Amino acid sequence: MKKIILLIGIVAINYISFGQRIDIGIKGGVNFSELEIPDFKTSNKTGYHFGAYSLFKFGKLGLQPEIIFSQQGSKVDLGNWDTKYINIPIILKLYVAGGFNMQAGPQFGFLNMAELDGNSIEDELKNSDVSLGLGLGWDLPLGLKVDARYNLGLTDNSDDPAYETIKSQVFQLSLGFRIFNLGKK
Repeated sequence: MKKIILLIGIVAINYISFGQRIDIGIKGGVNFSELEIPDFKTSNKTGYHFGAYSLFKFGKLGLQPEIIFSQQGSKVDLGNWDTKYINIPIILKLYVAGGFNMQAGPQFGFLNMAELDGNSIEDELKNSDVSLGLGLGWDLPLGLKVDARYNLGLTDNSDDPAYETIKSQVFQLSLGFRIFNLGKK
């Protein structure tokens, strides 16, 4: 553990010495998710997400890894499909003007819980998910951030031969707050 802390410290010092900035903060918001399942009628399910982020900003570019707990799922013909994931998006941000930014990058999800009308279906789903996150954001003064992001499922989440493919689609609205930063603004 001491080696990891030392490594993070060395990286932070090197990063700051080149005139860059590191932000660390929290974020949360609402999810509007739906599963794409052939031959089944699905509809939107509202959920939530919350977690932490760090932003490594280099001029007009930023790299923002996050760790997010996310409630997802869908309403399907079979009932209410509820899943919870630990998601790790790694978002590249391009700052265009005044804190406005465009976002894109992969998201790696790890299944935490899956239920269909209260019955566990974790054995019927894969334990991991890969999505492509695309979005827009605005970094406001005083450390506030607003994001709108669409996560398009790229992998088939079905581990059951009864279903052809199951892909997730999640639209997120987030509000974030920078706890502290190192380096130049």
